[in-house]
Amino acid sequence: MTQNANLQKLSEAGVSVWLDDLSRDRIESGNLAELVATKSVVGVTTNPSIFQAALSKGHVYDAQVNELAERGADVEATIRTVTTDDVRAACDILAPQYEASHGVDGRVSIEVDPRMAHDADKTVAQAVELWKIVDRPNLFIKIPATEAGIPAIAKVIGEGISVNVTLIFSVERYELVMGAYLDGLEAAKAAGHDLSRIHSVASFFVSRVDTEIDKRLEAIGTPEALELRGKAALANARLAYAAYQQVFEVQPRFQGLLDSGARPQRPLWASTGVKNPDYSDTLYVTELVAPNTVNTMPEKTLDAVADHGDITGDTVSGTTAESQEVFDKISALGIDLTDVFLVLENEGVDKFEVAWSELLEATAEQLRAAGQKS
Repeated sequence: MTQNANLQKLSEAGVSVWLDDLSRDRIESGNLAELVATKSVVGVTTNPSIFQAALSKGHVYDAQVNELAERGADVEATIRTVTTDDVRAACDILAPQYEASHGVDGRVSIEVDPRMAHDADKTVAQAVELWKIVDRPNLFIKIPATEAGIPAIAKVIGEGISVNVTLIFSVERYELVMGAYLDGLEAAKAAGHDLSRIHSVASFFVSRVDTEIDKRLEAIGTPEALELRGKAALANARLAYAAYQQVFEVQPRFQGLLDSGARPQRPLWASTGVKNPDYSDTLYVTELVAPNTVNTMPEKTLDAVADHGDITGDTVSGTTAESQEVFDKISALGIDLTDVFLVLENEGVDKFEVAWSELLEATAEQLRAAGQKS
């Protein structure tokens, strides 16, 4: 099997291609292994919405759910067993990529219960629990970058656990995330952990920023406002990359940890499926090409890039001034960016909480049905 040329170019430009989806059918059919072999996929991300969709379709989980019902497992134990089994199997499929990249790629992410997003202690406890259950070195524990999530990130990293920080929308919050990662590395070093084995990515959400800001620009409706549609998300991500470079390539704090084996926390572009049909379906991939980044894509976006993505090299470096100008213009129109990012964070947490609740309800129904059969 040969790799798709467009996705190979993307990888060669320094972007790790990850798939934003996972299901048992994808694992057992060989589809995930095929994507690794033909579409440069070297990582997988999951979230509560992805698991809810996977468990609600078809019957691939029925046998395991029935077995768990016979054992008397409750709803939460059933979901924990099913999802961690899938993640462990995906980790095993990606183990060669993990070894080949010395731990940088070959990663699979599993998220803590979104109902804990505003409780640091519960988040830490579940992160440690999931790390032990999956028991694979190429696991990432996903923790949302809420206010409560920031100290949780530092504590979990300090335990020597690799973390994917999710639901980051603003550069200001991203800077706190990077600070938490460094706090965690310093604590891990003091505790005697091998820093070279601790990895992290920071999932910076892209398309939802355009969705929210475009809505506000259209409400203003002036030519100046309408001209800015579709520009905010890229500008935001590019400013985030500039912040990443400052922290991990320039400032002395991280440089002081390099001798101990510390790895930079790579920016990961998430929510890269294009929501507006007026925009190119590869917009949040081809325009966010930069070294030492990750782009996690839904399969539809992955296929679009494979088919017609025009990869021309680095499209991020050197765009800081231009990106800041976009935000200056948006602010000058009276759009409250602090409110934009707060709305997006709350919506993100709410969306995952709803998906988790639906997953709980559907699994409870399956367990009841299995109990009736027996």
